[in-house]
Amino acid sequence: MFSILLVLLIIVAVFMIGIILLQKSEGSGMSGSSAASMFGGALTGAAAGNFLTKLTTWLAIIFFVLCAALALVSSKSNMANPQSDVRAELAADELAGEPTPPLATPVETPVEPATEK
Repeated sequence: MFSILLVLLIIVAVFMIGIILLQKSEGSGMSGSSAASMFGGALTGAAAGNFLTKLTTWLAIIFFVLCAALALVSSKSNMANPQSDVRAELAADELAGEPTPPLATPVETPVEPATEK
């Protein structure tokens, strides 16, 4: 489920990038040449801008819904396996009565006496 949602999210993101690049900006933008040739000249001027704006809005909504679904699926899968393998091994060692080794042993540094010059 996670992989399917992730692939859909990537596809929507790529489409959203393309649609945003097609929109007319303050400069010339790419929508003048690309949109007219892509849609056969049917969507030029205001109609192209309106269509691209609505399509961008819907793609953004789909993008955020997919992000929320991915977060939900990810949190559910983490709840099913709350402990890692290392924690499970440590818990098994503690139940067996074996002491767990310390993570790090302190190292004593020799202190040299101060010499006056």
